[in-house]
Amino acid sequence: MADPKGFLTLRRAIPGRQAVEDRVRHWREFYGPVPEAAVRTQAARCMDCGVPFCQGDSGCPVRNIIPEWNGLVQRGEWREALESLQATNNFPELTGRLCPAPCESACVLGLVNEPVAIRHVEQTIADRGFAEGWVVPRPPRRNSGFKVAVVGSGPAGLAAAQQLRRAGHTVVVFEKNERVGGLLRYGIPEFKLEKSVLDLRLTQLEAEGVRFRTGIDVGEDITAQELRAEFDAVCVATGAGAARDLDVPGRPLEGVHLAMDFLTSQNRRLAGDAFTETVSDARDRRVVIIGGGDTGSDCAGTCVRQGARSVRQFELLPQPPAGRAPTTPWPLWPMQLRTSHAHEEGCDREWSVATTAFSGEDGRVQRIHAARLERQVFADGHTDYARLPGTDFELEADLVLLAMGFTGPVKSRLLVDLAVQLDGRGSIATDGAHRTSVPGVFAAGDAHRGASLIVWAIREGRDAADSIDSWLRAG
Repeated sequence: MADPKGFLTLRRAIPGRQAVEDRVRHWREFYGPVPEAAVRTQAARCMDCGVPFCQGDSGCPVRNIIPEWNGLVQRGEWREALESLQATNNFPELTGRLCPAPCESACVLGLVNEPVAIRHVEQTIADRGFAEGWVVPRPPRRNSGFKVAVVGSGPAGLAAAQQLRRAGHTVVVFEKNERVGGLLRYGIPEFKLEKSVLDLRLTQLEAEGVRFRTGIDVGEDITAQELRAEFDAVCVATGAGAARDLDVPGRPLEGVHLAMDFLTSQNRRLAGDAFTETVSDARDRRVVIIGGGDTGSDCAGTCVRQGARSVRQFELLPQPPAGRAPTTPWPLWPMQLRTSHAHEEGCDREWSVATTAFSGEDGRVQRIHAARLERQVFADGHTDYARLPGTDFELEADLVLLAMGFTGPVKSRLLVDLAVQLDGRGSIATDGAHRTSVPGVFAAGDAHRGASLIVWAIREGRDAADSIDSWLRAG
């Protein structure tokens, strides 16, 4: 390290956001450029600590060797930093934009100071790699003779496909939509991930020999039996697309939509693809988003850009503390209040609110009915939430978006016909090597794990690819 005490004098710095009044007028990413010297300075804050908690499962599930590439960036060895980064992470340009950075919460420096801006350094390495032409195809030297089908083209499926192809196998990725990318393509708003970034990586995969078959709903357009007959192994990476719904009076009213349907519709509009006309946009509407997570924030930013009259977000849980809660000590991912760009742009949040009904006229929603909640702690230690008497209220709402998370994979014809066992949560059950109950069928990502982070999806895709490769070669 050039300055082993740099963390004592250097301060955390991250890219600045474009002014709210400017960024809400377009759909592009809105972080400003950062000089190379500033990124190298940030990397120099890395303590090169003896036990880098940023690398463990609680810090970086994809196993990035963070102190190593921080040191390389500090010395200006950018190409070597890219090699180190790509040794563990297939898509650092995506995780640098989309991951909530549990590595920073686990940073040892964060115990006494602000943590290193790891995610920004990571994205800068990846973006520079593309700009300099260092990200190149790495096709296998020889083909193995085995064929593998990957069902789903989200981060888990793409990571598995790339690793399997580099191992020499013929890999075909099936995607039910007309474009590749899964939720990266249709679920993540353009202002968080410009799709040109995704396309750069897909170009690399295609040049390596990964084949994509789009517009095919496996289980319907091609049967599970046909798939297994054509391929030596199958990796199911379909994600956890079954959204949690809200069973209250008035749910069927027009204008009440699942969040992912809403986000997908907007992404399709921007791409020029066909979109569902029945999904309302937010222009001139009073919007209420039910759910306080990242999907709800994505909906809020989208609504503001569409020209909503007002945007309000309801969360069932109480407002978290401003700092790390005692229940989530370092290096765990902290329970604390997080304010996203969307909240800066004009989204009001309300906590401890339960939605009880929707009402309206002529079949369209006009009001949302709700009540305040009170947290109750019982003698055995478990907690629950009860409605506070006399706190019922109603609010005018022309558009309601349900962003309450996901319950697991969609119980599609594919899963039924494959006859794979499910676990107690309704996800695909696997052993420690991502093998399902059906020989030759593997599962990775949210379809197996449940809704989780992009870094876990990539990790699971890579691990599943290793298991499939070993299984094929041992057979």
